[in-house]
Amino acid sequence: MSSKISTEKDLLNEEFYQVNKAILGSFHKYRPPLNIYKFKEDVSRVVSFYEVGGRLSNEQIEEMYQLVDEELIFFSRADYSIYVKHISHQLDLVILDRNLKEHEIVDVFIDALTRRVRAFLEEPLARTLTLLQDDLAVLVEYLVEDIYRTKAFLRRLHPTHNLAEHSFNSAILALSLYVIVYAKDFSQERLVRKKFDRVVLGFFIHDVGMTKMPAFVRDKKTSLANDEMQKVTRHPTVGYEMLTKLDLKYPEIEEPVLRHHEKMTGNGYPGKISGKDFTMLARIMAVADTYAAMLTNRAYAKAKDPAVAIKELIQKNEHDLGLLGHLQNLLATANISVRPVTELLGEESN
Repeated sequence: MSSKISTEKDLLNEEFYQVNKAILGSFHKYRPPLNIYKFKEDVSRVVSFYEVGGRLSNEQIEEMYQLVDEELIFFSRADYSIYVKHISHQLDLVILDRNLKEHEIVDVFIDALTRRVRAFLEEPLARTLTLLQDDLAVLVEYLVEDIYRTKAFLRRLHPTHNLAEHSFNSAILALSLYVIVYAKDFSQERLVRKKFDRVVLGFFIHDVGMTKMPAFVRDKKTSLANDEMQKVTRHPTVGYEMLTKLDLKYPEIEEPVLRHHEKMTGNGYPGKISGKDFTMLARIMAVADTYAAMLTNRAYAKAKDPAVAIKELIQKNEHDLGLLGHLQNLLATANISVRPVTELLGEESN
């Protein structure tokens, strides 16, 4: 292929996705959900090949796959939202598509994983768990190639608060902290994949016990009464008990589920633990869960600015300050502005 045509095609990537066979094969054979375009080399421009609402003939299908082999078939980025919805239902396709930009890949993961988490929390059964695990395996595959890809997720957390969205936000924050704390395990290839899979699952389902709380309590738009709060404070224990029925009795899952409301001061719940009993995995989940909740509007509190939320956590001195420092650094490198923990500690002492 001439350099001129190659240059023209490179420019097209700003407006079009180049299609590979795996992606194309995932669509309806005769009626793809997107408009399809082909690159005409003789005039160096894109022309329409198929329009939604039409039907491809067998001859067109054969021609289309030949053009795919020649890297001459495209989707329009104007159909981005449709494309995201499609591949989010077959998440392994996101690994195959090398033409997606980073924020587009993150959008696919957000759509897919939030949907899977929501389905699991609505019906915490083996069937929905397996589907969630399958999609989380794709996320892990994506992250182990570059553990700092979590930063792109931090920039696109859900701005609203419900159980599924909070679970997703908390899990991303926890994952981001985990890869920093255990960075050597990744860089020195000491990562045990099965263990990491369980860690990721534990982060995403840490609030599974909330599914057994009465709906009127879980969805209440005003502050909880004392008896209602007592019910809510049982959800880590309830979730821990649910893990047995789900065949998920692993420390990497149990710790996030049971300990995400514990505090360094020993006045958390349900165990009021502290010191060595409060493991690093549990501390990570506790910081992530608390911080994620502070960033969105809830019945009893308005969303806080990221810097204000960190400052409040430091002032309360209930969470691991080392992890709060890591969180501050993560947000800064993800271009989410917060001031250094050392400065905030100085303000507190003054």
